[in-house]
Amino acid sequence: MTRDGADAETPTLDQAARQLRHYGLEADPQAVLVAVRLISAGARVGRAAEAHFARFGLSTGRYRLLADLEDHGGEKSPSQLAADLDVSRATVTGLLDGLERDGLVARRPSAEDGRGTVAVLTARGAQRLRDLAPEHFGRLETMVGGLSVEERTVFLDLLARVVRGSAALTAD
Repeated sequence: MTRDGADAETPTLDQAARQLRHYGLEADPQAVLVAVRLISAGARVGRAAEAHFARFGLSTGRYRLLADLEDHGGEKSPSQLAADLDVSRATVTGLLDGLERDGLVARRPSAEDGRGTVAVLTARGAQRLRDLAPEHFGRLETMVGGLSVEERTVFLDLLARVVRGSAALTAD
């Protein structure tokens, strides 16, 4: 770990400043460093989350879909799942296929739209969520246990602002 608590492989402020000078750019090196480290942290947390959910025979995407179904009465259309999870309809189809094979969700015709289907959380899927809840939420609490309540409040605000700013990465 470096003096500022970052891993040695992550860029330092000096490295960010050197890169900007190399390219003749006037960007704020600290802003660039924060963004780069956030991207790196996101990737690291994502890998840890995948390993965590694998303990329960799930992926992060499968968990999110099951939890979303549970939060919405156990039933939802694939297109609404895609919109709410901010993924493509094809991604939802793939997640549903695997969850259905495992008996955690079922598909049935939609009562509102005779042409469409809805995904339904099965009793087995609801039980999987109940089974993993104590360990899952305990590990989440431990993950941020080094932050005080006040720091977590500030972090949530900062995170929301950074997420809103992330549109800059995909803007035309």
